[in-house]
Amino acid sequence: MTLNKIDDSWYVLHTKSRFENVVNEGLTKKSLEVFLPKIQVRSKRRDRKVMIRVPLFPGYLFVKTKLEPYEHIEIVKTVGAVRLVGNKDGPIPVPSETIDSLKIIVQGDDSVTTGSRFKKGDRVIVVHGPFAGVVGTFVRHRGKGRVIVNIEALGQYAGVNVNEEDIELLPKI
Repeated sequence: MTLNKIDDSWYVLHTKSRFENVVNEGLTKKSLEVFLPKIQVRSKRRDRKVMIRVPLFPGYLFVKTKLEPYEHIEIVKTVGAVRLVGNKDGPIPVPSETIDSLKIIVQGDDSVTTGSRFKKGDRVIVVHGPFAGVVGTFVRHRGKGRVIVNIEALGQYAGVNVNEEDIELLPKI
């Protein structure tokens, strides 16, 4: 009987909110190859303007494994790990070329723009700035971190420009 050696593949691991670094360290201690892409962004705190490194994909990191049962259990047993991303047939591997591309992107000094958290028509609330507490409808991106939010009053709409970091998505009812 011969055993087919299964090559290592990259998989996406979903983590608890803000546990990316904890899971990264835990998996590294288990001698697994892990990739947590991080980018530099300006701190959102008002009291200081410093550049900090944050995950490119909050709540996710990549792990390279053969996905043998023992390894799979060790991965999901890691503190802060939720599950490997996949479908009903199991975790879906990520092409190595994608990981290589991400590594090149995060090594550069240029700013990286990620996909939007908001779609046209989403209900949002402004959480910071002069419009804090205002509920409206997301309209579109203006670029450079600015967005337009429509606020309805007296049957009329007023569009305001706010920073994308200053709004949050309201849960659907």
